[in-house]
Amino acid sequence: MPYSISELNAFSQEEFVTALGTIFEETPSIAAQTWYDRPFIDREDLCQKLIATMQQMAPGAQLALIRAHPDLGSRVKMAAASAQEQSGAGLDRLSPEEFDRFQTLNNAYKSKFGFPFIVAVRNHTKESILQEFDRRLQNPIGTEQHQALTEISKIAQLRLSDQVL
Repeated sequence: MPYSISELNAFSQEEFVTALGTIFEETPSIAAQTWYDRPFIDREDLCQKLIATMQQMAPGAQLALIRAHPDLGSRVKMAAASAQEQSGAGLDRLSPEEFDRFQTLNNAYKSKFGFPFIVAVRNHTKESILQEFDRRLQNPIGTEQHQALTEISKIAQLRLSDQVL
């Protein structure tokens, strides 16, 4: 159920976290911390403040957030939002060859960087995700950590647009 900004501004911290705690993968602490930044003017203001909270996290907490994301195209249990997003890009209906390609790229990426490949899949197709994998595997780790947080911000913005009027 989408919430209005006025509802979110009036929520207790617990209610706020219940409503928005899944915006960032398995990291409801971002919503809990952002609650203190009320009142929010509109959805964009709320989004900017949530992202600012993420950006102000300690490097270890940011890395934990990055690592909380599931592999793309995997068949493991994942958060409902991630499952829906991957399904929308067709990643739940991969051919055996596509599945093998995604697993090979996931493993290569994690081996190189120590965290999963993250991309806002709603903005992509299977083919463009594979192109991003190939391109980003060439990056240094610092670039990829920054890119992962940028993609997480895009994912948060998309998820927030689903949950806030």
